[in-house]
Amino acid sequence: MISSSFFINILRFILLILVQVLVFNRLNFFGFINPMIYILFIYWYPIKENRTTFLIISFILGFLIDIFSDTLAINAAATITIAYLRPTIMRFVFGVNYEFQSFKLNNSTKAQQFTFLALLIVIHHVVFFTLEIFSFANSLLIIQKTFAIGLASLILGLLFSTLFSTKKE
Repeated sequence: MISSSFFINILRFILLILVQVLVFNRLNFFGFINPMIYILFIYWYPIKENRTTFLIISFILGFLIDIFSDTLAINAAATITIAYLRPTIMRFVFGVNYEFQSFKLNNSTKAQQFTFLALLIVIHHVVFFTLEIFSFANSLLIIQKTFAIGLASLILGLLFSTLFSTKKE
């Protein structure tokens, strides 16, 4: 039997792609800031699911964003990078706790959730803008875009995480 978390993940996948492509790719704060919200799928994806399936789904997520954004597989490369590094990032942020069956992201502290999301966004953006600009002469531009767009993505990601949290207080 297919669980309700499967349908929630499919709904998140589709909605995050639609919101990214139809809304956030069209925004241009200060002429160059387009938040990348679809990273939240990797943030929210269940921890104990099959890793190979997760990597394939992450690649498909990035590839679909690339198709709609016409970015030549840059999103797919950055997305698969953070999907591959996610267990290492989680071990860094949460310690060994995340490997236990009872671990849930909502049960961790806000500081840990913030750090986890911030690291995902920073690594994604560094890979994305390094591949997009692909020039050591423009290292300052890579850092500027990573910081500005990463900050906008982090703020909106935290807002969406708070709005769509399953934990009721």
